[in-house]
Order: sequence, then C-alpha cells, then structure tokens
Amino acid sequence: MLTLRKASERGLADHGWLKSLHSFSFADYYDPGHMGWGNLRVINEDRIAPGSGFGTHGHRDMEIISYVLSGELAHRDSMGNVQAIPPGDVQRMSAGSGVMHSEFNHAQGQETHFLQIWILPDVQGVSPSYEQTRVPDSAKRGRLHLIAAPMGQGGAVGMHADARLYAGLFDGDEAARLVIEPGRKAYVHLVRGTLDVNGAALAGGDAALLQDETQITLAQGKGAEVLVFDLAP
Repeated sequence: MLTLRKASERGLADHGWLKSLHSFSFADYYDPGHMGWGNLRVINEDRIAPGSGFGTHGHRDMEIISYVLSGELAHRDSMGNVQAIPPGDVQRMSAGSGVMHSEFNHAQGQETHFLQIWILPDVQGVSPSYEQTRVPDSAKRGRLHLIAAPMGQGGAVGMHADARLYAGLFDGDEAARLVIEPGRKAYVHLVRGTLDVNGAALAGGDAALLQDETQITLAQGKGAEVLVFDLAP
C-alpha cells in the first residue's frame, strides 16, 4: 500500500527568522494522523534567515540527522564539536543520555536550507556521539546511496536505530529499485524535482508512505533529489 502525502499538506511554522515545514506533528503543529511513520519521527524542512539560528537547547534519546540543501549550517555542541555543515555533508548526532547544541546560519545574505530528521533509537541512555561525512553527488547519481545505517554499515554514518537512509539523484532514464523486507515500512521524501515512486508521481516536498510493499521503484526523474527510509514497523 502506498499513501501519497502532498507537500502542501505539511504543517507550517513561520517565526520570521525561521520558516519550517513539518511532515509530522512537531511543536505547535499537531496532526494525530501524522505522528511519525515506523520509527521515523520528524522531517522538518527548515529555512534559516542570514545571521539567525537555533540557540543552545537540549535533546535526549534521539538519532538526529541534518541534510543541508543550500547555504551552510554552523553546529556547536556540549561534546566539544564545532563544525560547519555544507551541502553534500551528512551529519548525525546521537543525543543518548543528553546533549546540548546550537545551529546557526552565520552567512550574510544567504539563507540556510536543510532537512532536520529525527529517528527513534532502539536503545536509550547511550553516550552522546557525533559523526559527519561527505557524500559527493557522484555517489548518488542514478542510484540510492546508503548515508545512515545501524553501526555505520556500508560506510554510512552510524545510528542506534533499526533504520537505513538512502539518498539519490535521478534524471531522465536513471532508475533504481530497493527491496523492502516483509513487515517493514518505508518512506520516500522527494527533496526537489519530480519523480515516479512505484508509479505514483511526486513533486518536490511530496512523500510516499509505504506499507506491505516488497520493493520501491524510482523512475522518470527530472532534477530529482530523494531520500528513502527503510524503517522498523
């Protein structure tokens, strides 16, 4: 079964310095029909105005992934990490027993556009940890490239969660297929462009929620950048 979630159906938060689109219930946006999917809890599409950002705040027992689309995200945390996250990098922070961090756009005249992703861990109270890696476009071109996985399988950033996250870029005749094991869920988030997912047409910001499907087929892309989640039920 495939359920289409249109970009326009997401929750919107406009704080002036921050504009955020919520795929699932988050903060003041509450939709009992969209509280998460499997162990995927949050996908926020955030746009941070120049010179603004999230002040220091805390998290516990959550796997947090940042995927920057344009601009640059400045990260600082209580583990001592001070990092710049440009487009093409994947950042993973395991909040575990507790971590404080901030995220800013220090650039003048340039918005930072990124996806904030939260996945529920399968173990609680672990020591907080941080990881960041570069994933070039060539690794994602015409295929699904594993960017986050349990224990860092396949060279991806590691998570304390039964989930795998893939990224891909598709144009024209480029296509890919991903097998989904019985009992698992999948979620496809189209970052931009257009793409067919199991025959359903998606546009930028749209998502496909899949349950009781044996595979995901991606085809007919036009400037498509996509994230695909293989999730515990």
